[in-house]
Amino acid sequence: MAEIEHPTRKAAAPAANVRFEELPLHPTLRQGIRDMGYHDATPIQSKAIPDAVGGRDIVATAQTGTGKTAAFLLPILERTLDLPPGRIYALVLTPTRELALQAEGFVKKLGHYTKRRGAAVYGGVGMEPQTRALRGGAEIIIATPGRLLDHMNRGYVNFDSLRILVLDEADRMLDMGFLPDVRRILTGIPRVRQTMLFSATMPPAVVELAHEFLREPRMVHVDPTTVAAVGVSHLGLPVPGHLKAALLRELLRDETMTSVLVFARTKHRADRLARQLTQWGISASVIHGNRSQSQRVHALEGFREGDHRVLVATDIAARGIDVEGVSHVVNFDVPNEAEVYVHRVGRTARAQRQGDAYSFISPDEQQDFGRIERLLGFEIPRARIPGFAYDAPAPPRATGDGGGMRERRGRRPERGGGRPRSRREGGSSARPPRRDEGSGGRNRRTYRRW
Repeated sequence: MAEIEHPTRKAAAPAANVRFEELPLHPTLRQGIRDMGYHDATPIQSKAIPDAVGGRDIVATAQTGTGKTAAFLLPILERTLDLPPGRIYALVLTPTRELALQAEGFVKKLGHYTKRRGAAVYGGVGMEPQTRALRGGAEIIIATPGRLLDHMNRGYVNFDSLRILVLDEADRMLDMGFLPDVRRILTGIPRVRQTMLFSATMPPAVVELAHEFLREPRMVHVDPTTVAAVGVSHLGLPVPGHLKAALLRELLRDETMTSVLVFARTKHRADRLARQLTQWGISASVIHGNRSQSQRVHALEGFREGDHRVLVATDIAARGIDVEGVSHVVNFDVPNEAEVYVHRVGRTARAQRQGDAYSFISPDEQQDFGRIERLLGFEIPRARIPGFAYDAPAPPRATGDGGGMRERRGRRPERGGGRPRSRREGGSSARPPRRDEGSGGRNRRTYRRW
């Protein structure tokens, strides 16, 4: 078996040669962009912004990590720049509170030199501060559908001045059961408006929504295969299900794995894995739909600031994770849907950087992994970790968290539970890593190809 130092990285596509100075944006917005350290627009930004600024409806397919938040916020800021303050001019609907908070933060940064204010409206917290924002404190509202409907039903919001609607992550809102709420919201806002729809995929229900509520939209497409491949090194690690936790511990001996996002299939598995890592002396936090808002914010901030080396997450919370510098994504469980893999690995190699994506493949996950490869259009290399005990027996169930994690493939992935409107979207350092000889001082692990 030949040894490989590192899995082959797909060659990066040429960067879009469009600078923000070339786009139809006000100088105050360009200053905010420069303050954030951005100069070149991403493909989704360069394709969507000109038509969006012109007031045209937009349907865009783009994955996470492609800059789509700025692709709709910059046109919103541009088109509302000279309007009187204190009225709601733009509404962004998004599936999770993390995405709402992320977009609110972008409004503050991009619109720093403008008079536009943004407010996030989401469940799990008190309504009074949100009520004040809806009654005249902000011009741009970013909301989850369930909580916004609560405010609308109580008469706390006036959308008479609304000019722009954005449906962000439309496919995820469909997956989470929010489509009926979205339709109710759309019937309660002005029909004459600009509408922009952003979605990673275009299932029939999303296409139907676009045909029903958008007028001759401009279609903007960023190839999902390209997005998943550029800058990301993909590697499959076949392993028995009960040895996945031990394999993750072995991988984390590599000191180059500085900021690791781990995806588990269920909330229970995420909690259990985070506890196991902590017991092994690896700083880890966890985020999923059952965590409170304060717990989720604390976990994300700890991961973002480097206090936690590992963040364990479920897919339902993943769309809201916006952390620069994620060095590795680990698919502890292979997702059932190939498109979910693209979303996961999009958390690393963000903004055209580079990152690594490892997938732990148990025997009954081979078929799901094959579907991922067909979507990406290339075969992902497999490897074995030299010296790892792949033949270790499964621990008895009575050992609890002290042993391995048993694979329970039949369990459904996290859906958030309950009615869509009531969803709650809400250590010490790792042991000293081993240095491999001949690595030139850099602890890059060698793998054996299968």
